Amino acid sequence: MPTDSPATAVPRPLKLAAGVVAAEGLVLVVLGIAEAFTIQSSRLVLGLTTTAFFVLYGGGLLIVARGLWRASTWSRGPAVFAQLIQLLVAYSFWGGSTRPVAIALALAAVGVLVGIFQRSSTEALADDPTKDRPVL
Repeated sequence: MPTDSPATAVPRPLKLAAGVVAAEGLVLVVLGIAEAFTIQSSRLVLGLTTTAFFVLYGGGLLIVARGLWRASTWSRGPAVFAQLIQLLVAYSFWGGSTRPVAIALALAAVGVLVGIFQRSSTEALADDPTKDRPVL
């Protein structure tokens, strides 16, 4: 009978990546809630859709972070895709007074990608249907 629990089998780089993805998700949820408080009647549809997008995207990142923390194989693809999008967003912020935001976004995305593509993380996320767990 193995003594290792599933949580101890997850390598540290993958746990760090999961933590950063969870932080990104929390920031997006908070931004979505903040956006909800600033909705103006003249831009109601834009405010509602922006709020919904931030909250849903942040919630999705939180689910992906949980999957990474548990080394679920399904979580690698969405995590990599989200970080590639974040790199593009960082590039769009490059220049002027938003350069610090671009640097923070890019560093977080690169950090997550490095953590996911470490050898130990890749082995932990290898496709093995017997060890995969449900999403929730």
